[in-house]
Amino acid sequence: MAGEKATRGGIVYAQIREDIFQGVFEPGQRLRLVELSQRFSVSQSVVREALTRLSEQGLVHAAPQQGFSVVTVSLADLDELTEARIELETLVLRRSMERGDITWEASVVAAHHHLAGTEVIGADGTLNSDWFPVHERFHQVLLEACGNARLLAAALTLRDAATLYRRWSLPVGHDTDRDVAAEHQAIVDAVVARDADAAAELLARHIDRTAEALRTVIQKDPAAAA
Repeated sequence: MAGEKATRGGIVYAQIREDIFQGVFEPGQRLRLVELSQRFSVSQSVVREALTRLSEQGLVHAAPQQGFSVVTVSLADLDELTEARIELETLVLRRSMERGDITWEASVVAAHHHLAGTEVIGADGTLNSDWFPVHERFHQVLLEACGNARLLAAALTLRDAATLYRRWSLPVGHDTDRDVAAEHQAIVDAVVARDADAAAELLARHIDRTAEALRTVIQKDPAAAA
């Protein structure tokens, strides 16, 4: 029974997490135990455990006497995180381009090939969950030849912190006019050409574009902000 409960809890956790990423549950939306337990045909304790786990990951807010809700968009946090990411990721990318050999360059091209061959939107019209780990791997490969484990770890930690904002740029930010594939291709072209200035500038714009979509949402609806 304990194993079965753990399995059910894992399924509930994974589905709520994905629904938050997909924008099914919007920023600030209440997550009611009764409704979710009925939806998943599980006990409220299973749902509570899943929501507690999500709150530990910063995706759900838990308030005494008020229950659980999806976290809200913080403009201050978004701006600070974006600034930090641009500063650090472009620095680490420059180091990778200085120190990376032809094997690293080939790994960048291979990671991009995998990314370009993975659909962003699934057959059902929602974001394809399989695209995101491929996307993360591409960006990680860009930085891996920097030759400094601490810089790399710091850059990847900031990327992890921005996961929710990154996932929300389309379903919440409605950034439908963006050509993400072209942005990635331009970065790869600059890397292969060993043009560090161009690669850093393209990466900076790529990072900021994601944040800009959510900034627009906050400016139109201040209530969406924390």
